[in-house]
Amino acid sequence: MSAWKHFKTITKHKMMVMRYCFKIGLYKQGLLHDLSKYSWTEFRMGARYYQGTRSPNNAEREETGLSTAWLHHKGRNKHHFEYWVDYGLNSPRKLEGVQMPQRYVAEMIADRISASRVYEGDAYTDQSPLKYYNKGTKSLWFVHPVTQQQLGELLTMLAEKGEKETLRYIKYDFLKNEKKERKA
Repeated sequence: MSAWKHFKTITKHKMMVMRYCFKIGLYKQGLLHDLSKYSWTEFRMGARYYQGTRSPNNAEREETGLSTAWLHHKGRNKHHFEYWVDYGLNSPRKLEGVQMPQRYVAEMIADRISASRVYEGDAYTDQSPLKYYNKGTKSLWFVHPVTQQQLGELLTMLAEKGEKETLRYIKYDFLKNEKKERKA
């Protein structure tokens, strides 16, 4: 068990996401980000499967066939698109993705940047989150097409224009559009 190392890793990640969320104006989301990782259900498995170079959820999944920590986590954290899966209105036996509110897409960008920075360390580049995303896009059938497009565009912007420009765009353009739509 590596409880202390796991605690330091998730706290470093949480603090980094919080700083990014604050930069883009998502103060409440920054404060509340990933608090469930400190719950016994998630923390215990994270400590047991801690490796330091990748998510312990993958190691748990490889050993047992599923990740109980992930199942707990995704159902409590709106910045994961797995949270936004529901039965379809026209096809109640079919699962489908619901479009994520843009503030959670923005938090997901902060989460992906931070996770890449924590796990890659000095090897991190602004292309890292996009590369990680592209590895798994074939398995994202359950993500709403608009959400998938927004995520892909923001990660591509990060890779091509850098962190400063992408965060500026998210704060002043991407999130402002959502506020206008909610008022209408």
